[in-house]
Amino acid sequence: MIEAFRAYLREHNLPVTAQRVAIAEVVLDSDRHLSVDDIVRALAERGAPAGTATVYRTVEVLVRSGLVVERDFGEGFRRYEPARGTPQHEHLLCTVCGTVTEFRDERLDRMTTLIAEGHRFARQRHRLVIYGVCERCQRRGGP
Repeated sequence: MIEAFRAYLREHNLPVTAQRVAIAEVVLDSDRHLSVDDIVRALAERGAPAGTATVYRTVEVLVRSGLVVERDFGEGFRRYEPARGTPQHEHLLCTVCGTVTEFRDERLDRMTTLIAEGHRFARQRHRLVIYGVCERCQRRGGP
């Protein structure tokens, strides 16, 4: 996917810089939903620090390229995940540690279609985020 990002930059006459590539690697190689702060930390840990403004600008380009999806879980900041071509999926968000877990449920897909059809609505997509406390935080005595 890094090569696809390099190609996107070249096609749009944008510089292919080491910082942009490093930022793309962090996001595209992640199996988590990263915030900009997470990306900045990961870059520093890799010895490739980048400023927050640079990360924001690069993430915007990644989203425009279609390689990354932006998620807003109502936390006051956005998270980013690779667009892996995965089908519609939902999210569980731990309100204690911030962990995001993806899931799919065919029953939910059928139910949203039936609800939309029942209201004579041509469903295109939906979004569901379930907020709660993950198993790990529950074991630690979270709320």
